[in-house]
Amino acid sequence: MGFRTVIVRSRVKLELRLNYLVVRGEIEQKIYLDEIATLIVESTAVALTAALLAELARRKINVVFCDDKHNPCAELTPFYGAHNTPKRYKEQIAWTRQAKDYVWGELIRAKIAGQAAVLEELGFAAEGALLRRYRAEVQAGDPANREGHAAKVYFNRWLGERSRRQGGFVNACLNYGYAVLLSTFNREVVASGYLTQLGMRHDNDCNAFNLSCDLVEPFRVVVDRRVMTLKAEQGDFRSRLADVINLKAEWEGRQTTLDVAIRGYVRNVTEVLREGGGAIGIPIVAHDKIGELSLYEIDGTV
Repeated sequence: MGFRTVIVRSRVKLELRLNYLVVRGEIEQKIYLDEIATLIVESTAVALTAALLAELARRKINVVFCDDKHNPCAELTPFYGAHNTPKRYKEQIAWTRQAKDYVWGELIRAKIAGQAAVLEELGFAAEGALLRRYRAEVQAGDPANREGHAAKVYFNRWLGERSRRQGGFVNACLNYGYAVLLSTFNREVVASGYLTQLGMRHDNDCNAFNLSCDLVEPFRVVVDRRVMTLKAEQGDFRSRLADVINLKAEWEGRQTTLDVAIRGYVRNVTEVLREGGGAIGIPIVAHDKIGELSLYEIDGTV
């Protein structure tokens, strides 16, 4: 399991050589593929070989491509992420409405709890208490849309003033961070043998990632917290957002990274959907980096 987030920002050629990602620019650099969890190609001037892309897909390394404005616009997804993919597809189609409603309710409770904690840390005790009341009112499937009511309170409170002052920057940060996080869920859904297109609650015919959008909901607050620490004049804000997957997380009683915990979480939730019930675990995320060597930027220098 890789642990590095590699961001490529300059005009270079990326190729495969003896299990290494080789970066050919003014100088040649090599990164062992087993160390890479996510590759973000931020520059549109980057050239990649087909051999490298095929190997990245085979190893299930998360690859995100950005457009000319540095916004994530595409990702590399293997056709078959597991040996029993056809079996998983059949199981996914057979998930019952009762099971999907149960899981959705649990995920929304976790999401609202995270939002309430943020507001309380920011000093908005009354709003935090209101969100905890909304959380207690969530039923299977969330028919009363407690999620929507909580989101309105949450974003109006912590984004209100800042959005008026830095609206464009904040929205750009949120979109970038959410996209990188979603790509991690896409990787794990495919690796588990399921279709990202068939969701529990999200059901948009134009969304290729409905299931991932369902599963990511309790984790959006991780990106929100990181955005709260950023300023427009910081040139490295994209790097800091991409690095949220390397935060420390507790999963099943042991310390790991959020990236690894997401793998266990996806398998846990899909097992509950398959079995029609069971306990759903949500990783406990610590809001600091697990190591200084987790992020590797290629911008002419290392």
